[in-house]
Amino acid sequence: MLLEGILSVLNLQTLLLITGGTLLGIIIGSIPGLTVTMGVALFLPVTFAMSPVDGLSLLMGLYIGGTSGGLISAVLLKIPGTPSSVATTFDGHPMAERGEAGKALSVSIICSFLGGMFSLLVLFFVAPKLAEVAVQFGPYEYFAIALFSLTLVAGLSGDSLARGLVAAGLGLTVAFVGMAPITAFPRFTFGWSELDAGISLLPALIGLFAVSQVLEAAESRKVEKPMKTVGFNLRQMGFSIRAGASHALNWLRSSVIGTGIGILPGLGGAVCNILAYGAAKKYSKHPEKFGTGITDGLVASESSNNASTGGALVPLMTLGIPGDNTAAILLAGFMIHGITPGPMLFETQGVLVYGIFTALVIANVVMVLGLFGFMRGFVRVLSVPKHILLPVVMMLCVIGAYGINNRLFDVGCMLAFGVLGWLMKKANLPTTPLLLGFILGPIIETNLRRGLMSSRGDFLPFLTEPISGLTLLAAFAVVAVTAYRAIRPSQKASLLPSG
Repeated sequence: MLLEGILSVLNLQTLLLITGGTLLGIIIGSIPGLTVTMGVALFLPVTFAMSPVDGLSLLMGLYIGGTSGGLISAVLLKIPGTPSSVATTFDGHPMAERGEAGKALSVSIICSFLGGMFSLLVLFFVAPKLAEVAVQFGPYEYFAIALFSLTLVAGLSGDSLARGLVAAGLGLTVAFVGMAPITAFPRFTFGWSELDAGISLLPALIGLFAVSQVLEAAESRKVEKPMKTVGFNLRQMGFSIRAGASHALNWLRSSVIGTGIGILPGLGGAVCNILAYGAAKKYSKHPEKFGTGITDGLVASESSNNASTGGALVPLMTLGIPGDNTAAILLAGFMIHGITPGPMLFETQGVLVYGIFTALVIANVVMVLGLFGFMRGFVRVLSVPKHILLPVVMMLCVIGAYGINNRLFDVGCMLAFGVLGWLMKKANLPTTPLLLGFILGPIIETNLRRGLMSSRGDFLPFLTEPISGLTLLAAFAVVAVTAYRAIRPSQKASLLPSG
């Protein structure tokens, strides 16, 4: 069955579909505002007339390429092409500004590949057992995990605990706009029907991390020279075995975080890459260098976000539960071909399953070759003067925000969040906790409500359930330790850059 599955994709047509899908995914992921979810959804109808192996191989290529493509604009423009590449901007762009764009891109590409391959090994060997653990989680566990994720970033970012909590509170406030979960009661809509569905994530993300950057650059009166790029000699890219070995523990830890978060439905790369970045900084011998252009940060971010791809497929293929938004579109891809993912998939469609595994491996290889093949063109973006580049970036932001729902309201939201991000930087407030609060807010609220409904209004089960109780205790410990360190004048408390 394994051999049949491998052979099912080793034909010219399927290989071309995997290659084309991966390269298209890279392009889509590299353009701010165009997401891998959008790309997979766009090409879903194209697979109707294809065989299941061909159609799903194309979608898997788009998934892998789109997730990786976000690193390009994150490094070169400090704009996360996808939500999962936010932390890549923290160290990738400072390296590019120092003339080390080639090194930053190459480290990111290699770590994306290694993180992706790690998660595929987990998918192949450990999927059933990991999925069994994740499916046992109820509202108590999901509430605790989401709250812990929020306190980890909010409590240990910026220059103080207070600033991190304020930023996280802003994010939670934004997340509460729209219909309340379960009751569907409108909140903070002020009579605007556009706000009934809440504020879209991507316009907010583009505004916080792209428009704010444009405003900051436009405010500066300094005439900047075109950025200097490095040559493409492999020795200048940090590819030595010794350098790679020094990052092995960071890569492994980040890949485990990415795969683990990917398995939990609703979290995904947008959360895991920031958590992995925070963990890398916490255990680093030189945490003060994070955010200034250090390869450790790139290793953590890119290893984790690509590891989340295989993780998200674990509950999808073994239980029929998508791990993230893109996996939900992939679920539709299975369904239109008459295939129902779940526990019986490996028995009834074993050849297809192993064919998909093979397609994912090939897509990761194509991703590396494609990104390295076009690296010179990507790095040349830095030679464009900012008075030309900034209007182009702003135009891409507007196109990306408008293209999500085809409405000008999202463009207005993007501009509003851009101004908010710019003001937060002036006030020395970190924007990362705001983003995490926005993402995790609905997860926290929905599972809190479900848990209280299950316990008939009793909060005690949140503490007495073993996993949720220990996780909430860990969240309290993180905030307490951070507050203690912030009080000590000799301690500079910071796990993430304030931008």
